[in-house]
Amino acid sequence: MYVNGEWVGSKSGRFREVTNPATGEPIAEVPIALEDEVNMAVDAAEEAFKEWREIPLRDRIQYLYRLKYKFEEHLEELARILVQDHGRTYNEAVGSVRRSIENIESACAAAYTVAKGEHVDQIAKGIDQTLILEPLGVFTIITPYNIPVHAWSSFVPYALALGCTVVVSQVHRLRNMR
Repeated sequence: MYVNGEWVGSKSGRFREVTNPATGEPIAEVPIALEDEVNMAVDAAEEAFKEWREIPLRDRIQYLYRLKYKFEEHLEELARILVQDHGRTYNEAVGSVRRSIENIESACAAAYTVAKGEHVDQIAKGIDQTLILEPLGVFTIITPYNIPVHAWSSFVPYALALGCTVVVSQVHRLRNMR
């Protein structure tokens, strides 16, 4: 688990075996987090939110562009992992990574528009309206086991671009849990 900028193990002692659906062979084990460990991740995200929300929009966008470039740089590797982990064809996996890159780009573009808010003069007689948008806090994203990268990219970049922090979890098939 990656919490507060570092990798931490779970005290549960329980793991989920990840298998290659094409071969049935194990490719990894992931820890099953305890409730306290999930709360620790949420607490860390709440603490990080205090600073992250104050980072200027253009600087947050630069972090996301660096993430986009990392996805591009590791596209082949990410696609191979998706093939191995999900049984996708290579072309489907490349498409999923490319779609994730597009979502990061879209979040960067949308952030400038959304962050502006809006002002309407005379929305009613003698009444002007000003809408100011502010980051809300911590978002939790729960991705399905069969499309974690695409599902992740449909939410996380947007939340980060707009000044929120995120805790990501994944729903797994529990049959392989020991």
